[in-house]
Amino acid sequence: MVDDLVRVGLLERQGTNYRLGLLLFEIGESVPRQRNLREAARRHLSALREATGHNVGLAVLDGFDVVYLDVFRGDDGPRLPQQIGGRWPAHASCSGKAVLAFTDSSDFAMPTLLEAHTENTITDPELFHRELDRVRKRGVAFDRQEAFPRIVGAAAPIFGPDEDVLGAISISGMAGRINLTRIDAAVRTTAIAISRDLSSAQSVVRPVLQRR
Repeated sequence: MVDDLVRVGLLERQGTNYRLGLLLFEIGESVPRQRNLREAARRHLSALREATGHNVGLAVLDGFDVVYLDVFRGDDGPRLPQQIGGRWPAHASCSGKAVLAFTDSSDFAMPTLLEAHTENTITDPELFHRELDRVRKRGVAFDRQEAFPRIVGAAAPIFGPDEDVLGAISISGMAGRINLTRIDAAVRTTAIAISRDLSSAQSVVRPVLQRR
């Protein structure tokens, strides 16, 4: 029964232990790992939205999709179908590329054929791997109208206390109204701030656990 729960995503196996799966978040249940990330990121996402006026999101990787944990819509931002708990193919998402670039390739299975969502979507696996190499070098991923026509964006990875990638934050907006080279620094700075907050919280929790 436990194997079946792991297979469908209701549980996640971690060594010999188990924890609640991301699927439970999607159906409105509590998933502690995702909730802590969302709580740590929320004020930073709100500040980033206020500073830029663009759509801002927080996403994590599940399989070869990203799942959105939070979405802040800018006053002038386009109304996109991404919503809290919603999924989107990772290869057609700057958030997905930001996380995949820092995830061990053995931890995800890339489809043989990558679906095209626009004429700009990277569908060749070899070209996509090259794109991930570029993301690793610059620390930020871009969406150049790869998910939706006329929509561009940038995303940066969020790291946990053990330097493992937990998710990514993104900014998106209409092409021509958003300058990717200018928001590059803003999204990276915000991701670093969230990563530091998560590390600081962990540094407080660990001594308490050790005393107990």
